[in-house]
Order: sequence, then structure tokens, then C-alpha cells
Amino acid sequence: MSRGIRWALASLLVALALPAGAQNAPAAAPADRTVQGDAVCTRCHDESESKPILAMYKTRHGVKADERTPGCQSCHGASEAHVKNATGSSTRPLPDVTFGKRAKGGVDKQVAACLTCHEGGKRSLWHGSQHQGRDVACAQCHTVHAAEDRVLVKAAQPEVCFSCHKSERAQVHRFSTHPIAAGKLACSDCHNPHGSTGPKLLVRNSVNETCYTCHAEKRGPFLWEHAPVADDCTNCHTPHGSTNPTLLKTRVPWLCQDCHSGDHGAQVNSGANLIGGNVTTVNGANPLANAAPRAQLLARACLNCHVLVHGSNHPAGSKFQR
Repeated sequence: MSRGIRWALASLLVALALPAGAQNAPAAAPADRTVQGDAVCTRCHDESESKPILAMYKTRHGVKADERTPGCQSCHGASEAHVKNATGSSTRPLPDVTFGKRAKGGVDKQVAACLTCHEGGKRSLWHGSQHQGRDVACAQCHTVHAAEDRVLVKAAQPEVCFSCHKSERAQVHRFSTHPIAAGKLACSDCHNPHGSTGPKLLVRNSVNETCYTCHAEKRGPFLWEHAPVADDCTNCHTPHGSTNPTLLKTRVPWLCQDCHSGDHGAQVNSGANLIGGNVTTVNGANPLANAAPRAQLLARACLNCHVLVHGSNHPAGSKFQR
């Protein structure tokens, strides 16, 4: 079959698949993204607005030399009813698409307007993400018409996130925390708010992989691995802030004793053998589990001896002491 015949058949199939009358329906006029097209809106919506509009021309959305740059109509629609106000009402009909918590058409319509241009890349997993599932709209975090979008500024971004995430706001003001308040780290360094394949919208597939982007020395592989470390960093650390040093969830030795429940200083008679106190049990896995619990008084500073608690490559490092 020749290429011309195949093309004709394909065109016929497409035409048959369209609804009746759609073949002759005129194509929708493209949105006018020019400065003249914007002037229809900006002659009324200017710096006198409660949220000034014209500062948008200081942002990427206002670079008219770039053909990808939208105009007012690209995001809000042609909005003829709003512009013409045929009834002469003192309150004009709303534009075709509005943005915000109480916007016309709901969240999905707002997000669709943004994803027309901003789909793919870090936003490719938006559909099905936690924020999408909770009906969070783009305009709840981003300020399009401002000269500076606070959520894109590392020092200002956390305050945007904290407007919803109240508990994290409190945690970052504890004495042990990541340098978020100093502006050296932002929420998006660890989380991708637009969707992720990992838990908690993390930028990587797991907690550990996310932590390793900064704490590469903890990655390993180690000759002697500490099981809770290899499993999940948050077994011992809380990421947003702690009242304990180095973001620990609980003070040492109580943190260690969550797993190592034996008495470090006891001696237990196990049959014919006397077991010394240099071995701690893990969840009662050996006879020391029956010893008197004096570990609150002895070996209070576990990390004084077990200095390589994240893992050791020393041949004699099985106890993470070297």
C-alpha cells in the first residue's frame, strides 16, 4: 500500500471518530499573549489592585520576547463576559478561570491552566501526589503577579510551607535543627511538593537516599553495618528539629535502649557459663535480657565508646568502637 493511500485512510478514520459536525467546527482562536492583548485587562487591573498586577512584567511570565510566555488570556481565558459586562452590572461576571482557594471552577481547572505550560520535569508526578489529593492549587503556594515569588526564594520558602505545616514550624525553632531559619536549606531541598516516587514527597525514593544527598559519609557500604541506620535514618533522628543534640529523637542512652535492652554492667549465670556485661541484648535476644536493669546508671554515654555508630570499616569494628 502506497504512502498516499495510507495517509488518506488515516485521515478518514480520524474524521469518522469525531462527533457529528466537529469536522467543520472552527478551531478555537489562540489566546492573545501580546502586550496589546494584555492591555484589555491591565487598563483596569493595575497597581491599584489589592494585589498589584503589573509587577508580573518583571518576572518570566512577562518576557514577551519569549514566544512561550503566556498572556492574561492564556491563564484566565478570553473572559468575554467579564470584559463586555453586557448586563451593565456593577459586579462583573468572573473571568473564565480564576485562582485561589475560592476560585471559579475549583482546583482542577486552576491546575490545568498551569500545567498547560508547566507539565513535565519535577511536576510530572503531580497527579496522584499528596498535595493534589488534598486539593492544593498552584496559586496557594505561588504568587504569579509579584516581582518575587516567595516560594522560589530559599530564605522565604519555609514560611510559605509553614502556613499549612504548623508542627514543622515549631520544630525548626528547636535548638537542634537543619539550617532552615538561616536560609541555607529550604523545604524543597528534601521534598518535591509537586509529587514524588518516595514517601512524604521526598526528592529521592527513600529517606536514606534523600539524607545521603548531603550526608554522603553515612552512605557506606560498611564492613560492619548498624541495622537501624541502614534501614531508616528516622529510626534515630527527627529531621525538622529536636530538643536533643544532632536531631536525635531521644537522649542517649534511652535512644540506644529502645533496641539494646540488656544491662551493660551485669553478669548473668547462663548454665555453666558466666556471661560478662560487655554485651548488650537486642530486644531480649540473649540471657542478659533477664539481668537487673542497671544500665540507667552504667554506660550512660554510649557514644563515648561506640563512636562509629553509623558503621565501621575497621576489622575489629563490630561494636562500632573503631
